[in-house]
Amino acid sequence: MGSRSVITLEGRGLSRRRFIGRTGSIIGAAALGAFDLPNAAALEPGAQVTALVIGTGYGGSVTALRLAQAGVDVHMVEMGMAWDSPGTDGKVFANTISPDYRSFWLRTRTKQPLSNFLGYPLDKDVPRYTGILDAEDMGGIVVYQGRGVGGGSLVNGGMAVTPQRSRFPAVLPSVDVDEMYDVYYPRANSTLGATTIDPVWFESAECYQYARVGRKHAGRSGFRFMFVPSVYDWDYMKQEATGAVPRSALAGEILYGNNHGKKTLPKTYLAQARATGRVGISPLHRVTSVTPATGGYSVTVEQLDTSGAVRATKSVRAQRVFFAAGSVGTSKLLVRLKATGALPGLNSEVGNGWGENGNVMCGRANHLWDPTGALQSSIPTAGIDNWTAGGAFAEVAPLPTGIETWASFYLSITDNPHRGRFTWNASTGKVELDWQTAWKQPSITMAKSIFERINATEGTIYRTDLFGAYKIWGDHLTYHPLGGAVLNKATDNYGRLHGHSGLYVMDGALIPGNVSVNPFVTITALAERNIEKIIAEDF
Repeated sequence: MGSRSVITLEGRGLSRRRFIGRTGSIIGAAALGAFDLPNAAALEPGAQVTALVIGTGYGGSVTALRLAQAGVDVHMVEMGMAWDSPGTDGKVFANTISPDYRSFWLRTRTKQPLSNFLGYPLDKDVPRYTGILDAEDMGGIVVYQGRGVGGGSLVNGGMAVTPQRSRFPAVLPSVDVDEMYDVYYPRANSTLGATTIDPVWFESAECYQYARVGRKHAGRSGFRFMFVPSVYDWDYMKQEATGAVPRSALAGEILYGNNHGKKTLPKTYLAQARATGRVGISPLHRVTSVTPATGGYSVTVEQLDTSGAVRATKSVRAQRVFFAAGSVGTSKLLVRLKATGALPGLNSEVGNGWGENGNVMCGRANHLWDPTGALQSSIPTAGIDNWTAGGAFAEVAPLPTGIETWASFYLSITDNPHRGRFTWNASTGKVELDWQTAWKQPSITMAKSIFERINATEGTIYRTDLFGAYKIWGDHLTYHPLGGAVLNKATDNYGRLHGHSGLYVMDGALIPGNVSVNPFVTITALAERNIEKIIAEDF
């Protein structure tokens, strides 16, 4: 995608008007294009930016697109890579069952969600590299986050789930339910390209035998089994099944990126943003400071190489800054900026209300007459809903090992009431998360409301070989970090940070800990709502 040339600005003497006039050409030439040097970028020291967006995930992508469509010039800063150039194997992304240097963010050993299989450890040594998946250890929990242009859209399962309307007031009580479900959820789903699997094809598809087994077991125990939308291209998957196109979901690609059929943000929101000619993106750039300055804010940015080393430190000016680095990235940055006096006006709610969406994983060992299939699509299509009675929604997840396992695997989202808090440790100069491992117990109890009954009905047992020796529950992780700069608390009701005009939060940090389903559609819809109001009133 794009040219291999690198567009730069003229440096500190560049006027705002000239900078704005040139950022339109950056996107076509360099920002999402294949770089000759992995650390090449469009953002130069002394640049002046109308709107700076920190992060290129769901909230940031919505923000950039809608600002650009309103005639505002935008520059996006992304800590991860552009992920547009193939490796030596001819593919951009590594396969889930064969992690390599591309897989993990600045680790020398993989830290996979399933650490064991059939008694064997799965993790292995890898070269340190700015890989696509960050496994960040914080306060007794591993938080998985996407690193790259497109953020979490690069590494999630693509389940585009809108929470049930009746549950929404408990998630964001200050937000108008009718507006969200009549305007912003439809807008988000449409732009993301969310669609539901062809139910007729589902019944015969070899790659969804595991999901049909999950449906059978759920139904026999009296649970509601439901199809959920996805952002995968179903026509492409059908062609994968016939061998007409290179396999992607049917090759197990998901955890470390998907090479073909998944409609990630670079194919949806960011593609539309590029088309406006008003959006530039600097990959491998990390914001370290935001401080008030004449006409806006002075922003310090570190430029990284693929070893994680800082190649350059730059200072730029931005009239307005949109924090969209994800729940963890945004929260950690804001907490540090408040504690160190860079943004002293931020209120005491910054850092509060963090949660892990009640994530807990488990596997079940089925009978020999219930094979789940050696070929499994890595894209989940369905879930088991027991939220009202038991506080749990379980994604019927794949286990794409390439062999028959007779195993059913699940990622549960539960109504865990516990909330963590980000705090500043002055002695270490780091932001820490106050979270306790024991706080996962409510999630386990709620997940049991589904799986204890299924095991009793089917005469089956839990798998104990997936998360360590004789360990049933994957209660050490989350894929869905939420909160830390909660809407209408740390911000006003549209994401404007209290205490400093022209600063906004636009990502999952706004959502207090839980949405009852996979969160990215809600993050997207909330960003659509907020940026519409901000454009109307602030620009």
